[in-house]
Amino acid sequence: MKILVVGSGGREHALIWKLRRDHPDYEFLVTGRSGGLDDVARCVESSPTDIDGLVETAQRERVGFTVVGPELPLAAGLVDAFREAGLAVFGPTRAGARLESSKAYAKRLMQTHGIPTARFEVFTAKGPATAFADELGVPCVVKASGLAAGKGALVCTTTAEVADALAACFDRRDFGAAGDEVVVEEFVAGEEASMIALTDGRDLLPLLPSQDHKRAADGDQGPNTGGMGAYAPATMLDASQQAEIVETVFRPILAALEADGVAFSGCLYAGLMLTATGPQVLEWNVRFGDPEAQALLPLIDTDLLALLMAATPGGRLGEQEIGWREGACVTVVAASVGYPSDHETGVPIDIPPELEADNAFDRDGVVVFHAGTRRDAGGLITAGGRVLNVTAVGADVGAARERVYGALARIESPALRWRSDIGWRELARALAE
Repeated sequence: MKILVVGSGGREHALIWKLRRDHPDYEFLVTGRSGGLDDVARCVESSPTDIDGLVETAQRERVGFTVVGPELPLAAGLVDAFREAGLAVFGPTRAGARLESSKAYAKRLMQTHGIPTARFEVFTAKGPATAFADELGVPCVVKASGLAAGKGALVCTTTAEVADALAACFDRRDFGAAGDEVVVEEFVAGEEASMIALTDGRDLLPLLPSQDHKRAADGDQGPNTGGMGAYAPATMLDASQQAEIVETVFRPILAALEADGVAFSGCLYAGLMLTATGPQVLEWNVRFGDPEAQALLPLIDTDLLALLMAATPGGRLGEQEIGWREGACVTVVAASVGYPSDHETGVPIDIPPELEADNAFDRDGVVVFHAGTRRDAGGLITAGGRVLNVTAVGADVGAARERVYGALARIESPALRWRSDIGWRELARALAE
């Protein structure tokens, strides 16, 4: 069988890595190139948002199943076009993708159906938005409603920061069309967690909870990024709390979408704040998180392709079970110096061959996923903001961290930097216990 994976970042590398481990005899196609993907999949040189081109490619190549990684092709209607052409594909339709592509739509849907989320209003002009922010007081949160690569949520702790955030959306247009609508919402305190569930539109199959690290610098300082690292499982949510979130958050959002005429299947990702009064939904995504996927996939001890195929309309997901590897997984993003602001590309990277050997994961529990790299005549070079996702498993988060930071120390490049504290809350919990 041929499997097409749409996207070319670290998440897509991780998806192909897991799918290939389960099905080494299958052929894998991917829509872009990187220094890691070149060795594991054939590039079809098509933009992830070239919907007609991708349909034509899938038909010509006789692709048996397609997995969509990023949010942009989902929002552009790739799944709609594939299904109209009779092609099997994992992911929601354009209507379902609005849950992520419009924060305003998601917040209103939650408000209407009683799903716990922070108080908010939606604005298309700076003046009224400023007045509501003044009413809320600081801290508060300003969000570009559209897709902004994970960088459109601005936590404001002073009135000056509120003014700058609103100027970024309405005046400077830092987020382009994503800032046409702006959500201003109450700040809620607590610890963040991510929960992802697969669904065929009827049944839900939750994955382990994980925790992303959005801020650029140690101690959760600096600007928001697309994610600087993640770990799983996040033990602040025990089994009973996870089950409660499925019943109070996931099932209601499926019902809300159905009531809105949307038959949703694929991946539901809830970004949660665990407040003193219970979990509140910060945001919804409609695909695997990046880098959460890199921390979850190495722990799955089940055929991933079977799970994804079941998470499609009529896929009978309720008959599937998911097995998990013992222990924990940590992934750390090695980013270009300067990210998420301006950064240099084309800088050499030296990764020891043993870290990227086919048996590196089975031998040492370490795998390097490429997010923004490419190869030229001189070897591997940087080609993006988030460059590598160095990932390791271990008996617990502490053991996995030792492996992942040990591996990072062996990678040489003057252009790379990373947070040194991924998983710090989990370690603090372990020490406290």
